[in-house]
Amino acid sequence: MLKVWRDRSDRISVLRVVTLICLFSPLGKAIYDSDTIKLDARPITNLIHRTGDWALIFLLVALAVRPLSRILRFNRLLDVRRMIGVGAFAYAAAHFTLYTFDLNFDWREIASEIVHRNRLTLGFVALLGLTALTATSTDGMVRRLGSKHWQRLHQAIYLIGVLVLIHYFLRFKLIESTPTFATGLFGWLIGYRMLVWWRSTRSEPSTWMLIALSGVIAALTFIGEAIALGIQANVSPLRVLQSAFDFDMIRPGWLVLGVGLIVVALDFSCARLANSPSRARARSLTRMPSGK
Repeated sequence: MLKVWRDRSDRISVLRVVTLICLFSPLGKAIYDSDTIKLDARPITNLIHRTGDWALIFLLVALAVRPLSRILRFNRLLDVRRMIGVGAFAYAAAHFTLYTFDLNFDWREIASEIVHRNRLTLGFVALLGLTALTATSTDGMVRRLGSKHWQRLHQAIYLIGVLVLIHYFLRFKLIESTPTFATGLFGWLIGYRMLVWWRSTRSEPSTWMLIALSGVIAALTFIGEAIALGIQANVSPLRVLQSAFDFDMIRPGWLVLGVGLIVVALDFSCARLANSPSRARARSLTRMPSGK
């Protein structure tokens, strides 16, 4: 029996158990809200939206595991990245299954909708991509494909993320804050990877680099939202940008900046802790040759 709550040494992993609880919590929440969902005008649509939202959330969390493992100096976090990725696929598959159920499994109509509606086309392509990545996520497939080919294949997650975000944006008739915020977070995660790749070093980017990254991505979020809202409302994007400082409503750009600064604070704290005298002495003791 596959015991996903155990690590590679067959010990119960608290980190894996907590991850499993988090992965199943949206399902538990849906069961808890079942009475409210039944009273909804379109309960199946409610569930379709819930599963789609959580598929996107877990996809972003899976992409955040690598940066967080570096920033927190906690490589064991990588042990649950695969679980989170599979969880994102499971919710995406449930999202599509509920959609087919809503259309009474009329495969001709379903195929027609996927072909003729851009939003559904992008979502279906993203689902196929997630299916391929999930099917090749095992250690056996890594050995069969070879690490280099496997890594190239799984780099498709970035394109899949773009498709999922566009699919999510097109769900709303107007420009909404939530998909804009999600896009800003995705941009930060991609920007972090580009920064690490550009530096070509195993060391963590400096605190100032992370501050600059957070500022740039937040600014791009503000600008992108302003352009989109300006086109939609037929007003100058500059007027939209000015409204970001009214604070009647916290714009997504501020939220992206806030998350980025929280990450900066975590990085600064973990760097100080890693370089503390007690840690330095502990490392030096472990490197000393043992006496005879």
